[in-house]
Amino acid sequence: MIEWRGPSPFYFIPMPEAASKKIKALAAQLTYGWGVIPVLGKIGKTDFSTALIPKDGVYYLPIKNAVRFAENLEVGAEVSVLISVGS
Repeated sequence: MIEWRGPSPFYFIPMPEAASKKIKALAAQLTYGWGVIPVLGKIGKTDFSTALIPKDGVYYLPIKNAVRFAENLEVGAEVSVLISVGS
């Protein structure tokens, strides 16, 4: 997990390149604008909804504080996440 520091911090999980390529192949059918793709996600016991954001050839999964705190996620951690795209 990485942190982007703007006016307030945001947290993201970069998707692996292979998964990003598969998603990109379907992006035109899945996006609701600006290339973002709605997803349902699950980390540990926590379900959430968000949208993948394309950047530098891969997709980034935003992680809300509610998810981060519930699953004790830290910057730099390798995180396993289950996603359903186009949800």
